[in-house]
Amino acid sequence: MKKWFNEEYSFEIEVIGFLRGDKTENYCRNGEETGDIYTCTYGCPVNKDGYGICSKTMSVLFPVMEAVRSGVNLENIGGDGKYTKTVVCPDGCVIFRLTAAPLGNENFYKDKYYQNKK
Repeated sequence: MKKWFNEEYSFEIEVIGFLRGDKTENYCRNGEETGDIYTCTYGCPVNKDGYGICSKTMSVLFPVMEAVRSGVNLENIGGDGKYTKTVVCPDGCVIFRLTAAPLGNENFYKDKYYQNKK
């Protein structure tokens, strides 16, 4: 992989709890634990050990991440703050907090990066 574009946002996804119980055994196939943190910019989130976030959860996170990249205030879609939203995995097991951080880089589409760099 050769990353060639400096993304506009970074994302941190933290496991903040569970809907039932207090552990993941026989509950979450990915083995999430409270306090686990995943990070990314555009690619899929990985933790400090290089393990990726659950693919089902990514299907929930990606539209939220795209909303941030589009300039949405996450409070407008049920977020806890402009750059923060709590989501539950599709299996109804794990509660995650997504936090976006602006990096100050240009937007790929709005700033026509793809046209200016040819």
